[in-house]
Amino acid sequence: MARSLGNKRPLRLLTRFLDSPSRHRYLLTSSSSARSLQTLAYEEVPPPPSGDAPTAFVLHGLLGSGRNWRSFSRSLASTLSAASPPSDWRMVLVDLRNHGRSAELGGFGPPHDMFSAAKDLADLVKSRGWAWPDAVIGHSMGGKVALQFAQSCARGDYGESAACPRLLGVLDSVPGEVKPDNSDGEVEKVLETLQSLPSTIPSRKWLVNHVLELGFSKSLAEWIGSNLKKSGDHETWAFNLEGAIQMFDSYRETSYWSLLEEPPKAMEIAIVRAEKSDRWDPDVIQRLERLPSLGRDRSEGKVSVHVLPNSGHWVHVDNPKGLLEIVAPKFMSI
Repeated sequence: MARSLGNKRPLRLLTRFLDSPSRHRYLLTSSSSARSLQTLAYEEVPPPPSGDAPTAFVLHGLLGSGRNWRSFSRSLASTLSAASPPSDWRMVLVDLRNHGRSAELGGFGPPHDMFSAAKDLADLVKSRGWAWPDAVIGHSMGGKVALQFAQSCARGDYGESAACPRLLGVLDSVPGEVKPDNSDGEVEKVLETLQSLPSTIPSRKWLVNHVLELGFSKSLAEWIGSNLKKSGDHETWAFNLEGAIQMFDSYRETSYWSLLEEPPKAMEIAIVRAEKSDRWDPDVIQRLERLPSLGRDRSEGKVSVHVLPNSGHWVHVDNPKGLLEIVAPKFMSI
């Protein structure tokens, strides 16, 4: 078992990060002979007729993929197109490194952390010759990737041509360190179990039964089984587990409070906290609620904090309509 899993985390922490699978079609970027750098897999919500339409990147959480956000992204694009005045947006649903179809691609070497995951986005922009995204939305772990992307853009890490997104949506993602205090280590138990399983699985039925025999619940066993994909006459994982674990460690260890306290010029960072999400400690909520009231120069960026009612961590599943009502006006203001 990786030494980095020594900190204890409750089981509900893991289940908050996970996204359920669905069938979809991806576009894969390909490397030219002059470029050894591999770029991410992504899915595009059908682009609008205008070639210069603004672009939004949508980032999933741990062990998920871009496809989990297809339905919400389509609804958001449709809402913006029907608004007055109408605004046609192009939504790019990215598979982060070690996840989804990006897990099948080579070239994503360590370290598997928030910095590398954010740089992958910059590499994708450069490799495709795209304009820099006008907005980046990230859920859970993807929220911290979005924050790192904005921070690196502002610092000039991606070169002089890089432009910061004007809108950053951070969806139920704690911006500071995720403390291991008062936890019972059940997340690590789940991850250890995943690590102990063979890389090729005889069948989904075999896996579910095996996990049940280890004492896990049926719902969790079924979820683990849903992350398999067919490979010849056997099944294998739809993610790179070791790399994903390292990303999870980085998620817990990084903090972006300094970015929120001094947001980049002309950028709005909209933080959405799910009302029923159990990841938010009272002191973190208090610090979060103080952010919009911090005195800033008019030329600086701003932070807005929103509470999504009737929703747990699965914001796009628990209350997609409410999330749309929070997010869509932010896009319209760009």
